Amino acid sequence: MSRAVGLLGVKNTALLLADCHPMPIEYTGIDYEIDGLEIKVTMTVKTIYKTGVEVEAMHGASVVALNMYDMLKPIDKGVEIHHIKLVEKKGGKSDFKDRFRKDLKAAVVVCSDTISAGQKEDKAGKAIIKKLEECEVAILDYTIIPDEVDAIQAKVNEYQTQGANMIIFTGGTGLSSRDVTPEALKPLIDREIPGVMEAARNYGQDRTPYSMLSRSIAGVKGETLLMGVPGSTKGAAETMDALFPALLHVFRILKDAKHE
Repeated sequence: MSRAVGLLGVKNTALLLADCHPMPIEYTGIDYEIDGLEIKVTMTVKTIYKTGVEVEAMHGASVVALNMYDMLKPIDKGVEIHHIKLVEKKGGKSDFKDRFRKDLKAAVVVCSDTISAGQKEDKAGKAIIKKLEECEVAILDYTIIPDEVDAIQAKVNEYQTQGANMIIFTGGTGLSSRDVTPEALKPLIDREIPGVMEAARNYGQDRTPYSMLSRSIAGVKGETLLMGVPGSTKGAAETMDALFPALLHVFRILKDAKHE
């Protein structure tokens, strides 16, 4: 009976906890360990989704315990429910963080005529920097330049000489005649990585129908990752959320390829 209640508890977490939203549950396991008069309940919940299921697991464990209390109270009025805690969490962005190099350096370049002219404040570049710092990537430099092919290409060469592991350009990925970031980066890229921006556009498309219009680009020049991401604050932030920290795995691939 308690196992059945636990399954219902996991599935209905979003109905009872205000800050939780419904999500697909791939697996729920409920195990018991009996030691004398003590029963230890262990819940295992799995999902393939963009957020974790630790709250669902803890909620399931709590209702399992409460159902046991309800069914045992006619036998023993002194039954107690003790602590509930998260024992282990695997997968997801937090789990990925410790798998990557900690010596990476990035340069962030804002490509905008209006921002470089002082007519507008940059927020997209700062959003990118915030995400990189969360992923323990050092910021080599942060600068603002106009939408010019020569200026963009010069920054690539400058930062690569300085040892930047990645150079991220924000802005210039739209459809206006001044949006030239992809055109500037493509001739410099040795190998394009189409799946990177496909993932970012797919992530954004779930949030706005206009993400498909982005011409964002990613690839490697030697051992340096080059990226051109949207110039809007929301577009830049969502792109970074979609790609990091998992994208840092590219540096392990580049390192292995170099050793070969």
